[in-house]
Amino acid sequence: MNYFAAEPVCNLRSLRSVSLKVPDSVPAKDFYQEVWGLSMVEEDTDKFWLRGTGSEHHILKLEKGEHNALGGVSFALATPQDVDLAATKLAALGIPLFREPGPLDDAAGGYGLQLVDPEGRLVELSANVHAVVSLEPSGRRAIPRKIAHVVLNTIDIDRATAFYTQVLGMRISDWSEHQMAFLRCNSEHHVIAFNQAPWTSVNHVAYEMQSIDHFMRGIGSLKRHNIAPQWGPGRHGPGDNTFSYFTDPAGLVCEYTSEVAQVDEDSWLCRTWKRTPELSDQWGTAGPPTSAVRTAMAGIPDSGYRSLVVPGREDYFTVPETSAAEKVHA
Repeated sequence: MNYFAAEPVCNLRSLRSVSLKVPDSVPAKDFYQEVWGLSMVEEDTDKFWLRGTGSEHHILKLEKGEHNALGGVSFALATPQDVDLAATKLAALGIPLFREPGPLDDAAGGYGLQLVDPEGRLVELSANVHAVVSLEPSGRRAIPRKIAHVVLNTIDIDRATAFYTQVLGMRISDWSEHQMAFLRCNSEHHVIAFNQAPWTSVNHVAYEMQSIDHFMRGIGSLKRHNIAPQWGPGRHGPGDNTFSYFTDPAGLVCEYTSEVAQVDEDSWLCRTWKRTPELSDQWGTAGPPTSAVRTAMAGIPDSGYRSLVVPGREDYFTVPETSAAEKVHA
């Protein structure tokens, strides 16, 4: 059965936030609040919502889970009417909804729906969430502005990119051979990237700093907390963004980044980058990633919300026979 649309069900405006599940959310919250630079906006027992300096109510939600996992990703739509229209189109395609359109009970409020993608990830589409005032970093303090992107490990990069482009309307900005695909929903080079892997999991979450100066000051701040980069600083080829990777107390990978390439829709040409050291890091300053951060980027298998959708939808999550192991590239 074909779940992909002749035209997208919606027009995504931006990536709002990422939700992560960890076995112990308190140390993770302490790290992101006291070390990483985010601010607590709301908490509820073992759930925490943290914001950056941008206009989103929160950019990171942490909650307790059995193991490290993706809680979900949230995208912005323009109006509640867009949410309702997306729900109608998703239903026509046979794509399961975890939450029907309506008022959201999350801390950010708003009106939205939640769908489950073919690998079990929860995707929220929302509008009219609680507004907050943008807070520019005071002085020279390094504070993340927003989520720049989230990289997700997939067992079938072609199916994942097809779903997010054909159904959700994202565009592929670039490929890194047939190993990674970089997808955008606005002028930012990518807000989602998929990495071909043996199993589905979170690879890393990147936080955008206001400037390259704030990016470097953020690295310096972590060093003062005796936390050294596990890869970086450097500048990637695809996306042209700066990078420096760390691991949080739960073992999830977090990245500081800045100066992400901006796409002109009328002139941009998607290209396939070779996976070479000089293109992984144009500056030549980062060196190779540590074995520890490589292991952390692989994550652990995450079936997501597959078991929580309507019974009888096993066909939706069936992996084509040509997927999985034979598609994993070194």
